[in-house]
Amino acid sequence: MPHRLLVRRDLLRTGLALAAGWVLGAGGIFRVSPGARTIAWPSARPAQPLLAAPACVVRPAQTEGPYFVDERLNRSDIRSDPSDGTIRPGAPLRLVFNVSRVDGSACVPLAGALVDVWHCDALGVYSDVVDRGVDTRGRKFLRGYQVTDAKGVAEFRTIYPGWYQGRTVHIHFKIRTAPGAVRASEFTSQLYFDDTVSDQVYAQAPYASRGRRTTRNEQDAIFRANGAQLMLPLAKDGAGYAGTFAIGLQMP
Repeated sequence: MPHRLLVRRDLLRTGLALAAGWVLGAGGIFRVSPGARTIAWPSARPAQPLLAAPACVVRPAQTEGPYFVDERLNRSDIRSDPSDGTIRPGAPLRLVFNVSRVDGSACVPLAGALVDVWHCDALGVYSDVVDRGVDTRGRKFLRGYQVTDAKGVAEFRTIYPGWYQGRTVHIHFKIRTAPGAVRASEFTSQLYFDDTVSDQVYAQAPYASRGRRTTRNEQDAIFRANGAQLMLPLAKDGAGYAGTFAIGLQMP
């Protein structure tokens, strides 16, 4: 049975939260029908402190694409190629996932989940595939997984991804319950980047040698579907960037 994936949002200062059809009011948390223009509130009740709403709302799944390889490569630093130890060059990126499960009105850290990450290098090349005349089979750079800790955190060291024809800048990820779990659960989607940041990164080596990219966010059909909900917020981190993606999972 498909599950829903959720992410962190702030409540409006007025005390209302409109996210994925859930509304917070003095009488509790209520469902709003898609496209509804009004909210049907319960009968008037004495003023009460607002209840705590779940800090999670729906995030969209997206296509796995043709480049997923289940390497089962458990490592946090995915920049290297295990076959020869070489490091893929590029702007450093520290990528953190905060994974939770929805439990009633709360988001509880989800420990023991496998988080897979894979993306192209600075020149738009994926490892362990044959694509656009490039054969990288046997190479495993920019691929790996981590298991979330007791706080639901999985962290990776990688590089800012490059681009290739027809797609905007993105990173693929997959979240799975650990092997042996009573009920299997899997969610696949993609992370996206602000075009302005990408422009700044791509003006530098080694990205600049690739030339001017052909597809920006709004020109990418997959991004246009719901990619605005999958943007990775970034902050400068030394010579590179750091981004944290908070995500909640409603387990089957």
